[in-house]
Amino acid sequence: MTDEPTRVAIACQGGGSHTAFTAGVLRGLLREWPDEHELVGLSGTSGGAFTALAAWYGIRRGGPAEAIDILDAVWQDLAATEWTDRLVNQSLVMITRLESMGMPLPQVSPYQNPASRLGGERIEQVLTDHIDFEAIPDLCGASAPELVIGTVDIEDGAFHSFVNDEVTPTAVRASAAVPTLFEAVELEGHYHWDGLFSQNPPIDDLLTVEAANKPDELWVVQINPQGRDDVPRTMDEITDRRNELAGNLSLNQELRFVERVNDWIDEGYLPETDFSQPSVRRISMGRALHSATKVDRSPAFIAGLIGRGEQRAKQFLTDYQE
Repeated sequence: MTDEPTRVAIACQGGGSHTAFTAGVLRGLLREWPDEHELVGLSGTSGGAFTALAAWYGIRRGGPAEAIDILDAVWQDLAATEWTDRLVNQSLVMITRLESMGMPLPQVSPYQNPASRLGGERIEQVLTDHIDFEAIPDLCGASAPELVIGTVDIEDGAFHSFVNDEVTPTAVRASAAVPTLFEAVELEGHYHWDGLFSQNPPIDDLLTVEAANKPDELWVVQINPQGRDDVPRTMDEITDRRNELAGNLSLNQELRFVERVNDWIDEGYLPETDFSQPSVRRISMGRALHSATKVDRSPAFIAGLIGRGEQRAKQFLTDYQE
């Protein structure tokens, strides 16, 4: 027996508006956080990036209650509440749904659509309204959980992670820059896209840390369904499943590698003193949603996903403690 806490890192998969589910999961976990556990890391991509950031910042500033308040505030501001915003939101969801059905619609590059730039700027503005990015370096330190945001450098194709005090509003905006919706974001002379094409979410950076922050367990908040009961046959169904598989590709590759390293440690091929051996647990949404709803910011949809996330978190903790 040991009095040492179980160190936990949480990785938040990206998925546009679907990551409101992640906000609900984090709310539920933070409200009922087990005393014998220590949070040592948070990572995220796209919507998972700013959700993980909001939780991390709130924890560092005032604890779980403040983290929950900031998560609520960020998602309330991102929701389409004004009538003009609601109209734009409904139109975008409808167009996205028609495209997934194979409807021949005019294609407009985000570089030719002024609304695309405004959308990216809105995300950045919402974050800066609730997060003092200049304070982040002072909130980092030996006792702070790791904070990791993922993007991809579209020029050289390399995955890129922004860690701790490297996290800026522009970096988070880059992580959420879906190529068909937003312009690429310039960072230090390189252009970046949504981390969906890289580590979704970042895992390796949560494990290759100082010994004090190496997690014993990795909790993954998974947006995209892992499996499906039926074979997709219509264009709509095929597009949905292709989107899910693409979103899970990098996640499953990283988790398979983690499990392989764990096996090598068990078999004595790697020294346990030099490598972490975290167990992996997934908190999944437990339902399939149409890919078009990843752009749906209607308040009712967002609230429903947050509520579902809280329910899944509660069930996860109940099952975990049994």
